[in-house]
Amino acid sequence: MIAASDGARLVGYARVSTQDQDLALQIDALLKYGVAKELIFTDKASGAKHQRPGLDTCLAQLRDGDVLLVWRLDRLGRSVRHLVTLIDELRDRDIGFRSVCDGAIDTTTPSGELIFLVFSALAQFERRLIQERTNAGLAAARARGRKGGRPPMLADDRRIVLANKLFNDKSISLDDICATLKISKSTLYRYVGIQRKGASNAVNPSDS
Repeated sequence: MIAASDGARLVGYARVSTQDQDLALQIDALLKYGVAKELIFTDKASGAKHQRPGLDTCLAQLRDGDVLLVWRLDRLGRSVRHLVTLIDELRDRDIGFRSVCDGAIDTTTPSGELIFLVFSALAQFERRLIQERTNAGLAAARARGRKGGRPPMLADDRRIVLANKLFNDKSISLDDICATLKISKSTLYRYVGIQRKGASNAVNPSDS
């Protein structure tokens, strides 16, 4: 059994990926390590999903000095980066973190804190690799004459055509147009500008 410091609570979180899977193994392990049944929060959802109501409730229930306990690291984080971010947030709130199956991961001990720092370094390394690959891909695309980002909208785009038709109908207010098209006024003016620019280029092509 894991002991929490005076006044602190052990709070558990368990997750399985599908509705067909059973949470019993994880819950039994959390109970064995001293987590009260009413302080165990669960989800039946893929780790890749951003919305996990059980985890949200769990994080909201945690208070200074508590320790969050999970059965295994992958039950909590969607990725190394997400896991490190969550644990960093817990540390900022003075909340400890432990993993039952990954005994070295315990931010309440000096050795566990060191292991977590290694995880943080790996997450930073992962971010840099992704950034480098993205930059290399953009550079290669530019070398082939392509630019990154979304392709520019053309004057004959149906969204621009419709926006301009409504804009030119003086009986319709700008607020009504934006509400109908679900766009902001700045986007509406941009659409109007794109069509006007397209019409101007059609009459006076600059590269002819």
